[in-house]
Amino acid sequence: MFERWKSRRKKVMVIGLDCAEPDLVFNRWLKDLPNIRALVEGGGHGPLRSCDPPITVPAWSVMTSSKSPGTLGVYGFRNRADHSYDKHLIANSGAIKVDRVWDILSRAGKRVVLIGIPQTFPPQPVNGILVGDFLTPDTKCDYTYPSEFKQEIERVVGEYILDVRQFRTDKKDEILKDIFDMTRKRFALARHTLAKEAWDFFMMVEIGVDRIHHAFWQYLDKTHRKYVPGNPYENSIFDYYKVVDQEIGELLKLADKDTTIFIVSDHGAQKMEGAICVNEWLIREGYLVLHEKPTTPTPLAKLKVDWSKTKVWGDGGYYSRIFLNVRGREPEGIVAPEDYESLRQEMIRKLEAIPDENGQPIGTKVHKPEDLYKIRNGIAPDLLAYFGNLAWRSAGTVGSGAIHTFENDTGPDDANHAQHGIFIVKPSGANVAGRRYEGLQIADMAPTILKEFGLPVPADMEGKAIALS
Repeated sequence: MFERWKSRRKKVMVIGLDCAEPDLVFNRWLKDLPNIRALVEGGGHGPLRSCDPPITVPAWSVMTSSKSPGTLGVYGFRNRADHSYDKHLIANSGAIKVDRVWDILSRAGKRVVLIGIPQTFPPQPVNGILVGDFLTPDTKCDYTYPSEFKQEIERVVGEYILDVRQFRTDKKDEILKDIFDMTRKRFALARHTLAKEAWDFFMMVEIGVDRIHHAFWQYLDKTHRKYVPGNPYENSIFDYYKVVDQEIGELLKLADKDTTIFIVSDHGAQKMEGAICVNEWLIREGYLVLHEKPTTPTPLAKLKVDWSKTKVWGDGGYYSRIFLNVRGREPEGIVAPEDYESLRQEMIRKLEAIPDENGQPIGTKVHKPEDLYKIRNGIAPDLLAYFGNLAWRSAGTVGSGAIHTFENDTGPDDANHAQHGIFIVKPSGANVAGRRYEGLQIADMAPTILKEFGLPVPADMEGKAIALS
């Protein structure tokens, strides 16, 4: 039966590399990545514009559902559950209420194998195999579908690594070991599963690329303010990319000539210049009022905010979510609804004018959600602030007394996200050797996959199928 399944059956393989940076893959290191280079030269490639915000959650779900973060109602890892001040939800698989591409394929009778795709824990039933993602608390959980597949993982790779134990730490040798071990085990599991299971659609996401960027970018990038020439970790990211390329080469041996191959990333990477302490700034400007200010950096959620005098507060992260305390919407709102738009305009103007520590402009971009999303489900931020157009992150803690910080409030972190990831394709049955694709959007991937299988693209998908040939 399996041999009949393997013969002349259309397949699609998607290898996801979270945070893979186009400049490193397509320019700087391509000659040193022989397996990726063979796909680039023998197929097509180009930049893949991420969603807004360009972060792991929700980007992979945008890619696989062809729905914007607004439609998904997912604006980051944590989302407001309602308009209260303290209720939040973690955006695991339960947050996704729409079909992702494997749901459609499963219903069409296609066998799927899914490994490590963000927002797949807790696992939902599919027509095939599913292994949960880095949001899984630990391997003691039921993180696979079917649940008994967990025992097979243990037999194949031993202790499976869902994510590195802590990538924001100064224990760099420990991080490196964890990242390399995690990646080798994930690819070993992928090879084992594809070799023994009947499959039509395979997709995996390796989170290690993201982790090594955040932990080691300062050692690679000579323009990073913390770069030290000749440091012992200067080649760590390069060495890791070479290992990933080797692992991809082994995996590709399981793809026959009827398999269309994609390598994609959900966003890119860039150096992090520092962080803007958004709530410190809001306090200084009189928009946020505390009953008592701490003397050491403390998360805003642990402080007593005087909501009767507070107009605006913000969240930390790779971008900042800005919220207005609106009368009739928030429990103790004081911003009159008729003043809402003028206050937003004031915030945009002032946030975009925040300079660096030397008084120089940093190019911050502040977006209104309605300008980014036609549909806004869940509780969208009132504004999305990309400090330094994502060259600076947002620090939400209060207590340093400074607007600028160069120490991350959640631990050492050298990189922020960039708005373009990678797209590489080797279509079956079409010669696109050397083709450069432009203008691709992350939401285009799901309809493209369905088109490869000859299946109709649902009318509510927001991307468009890419003309591969």
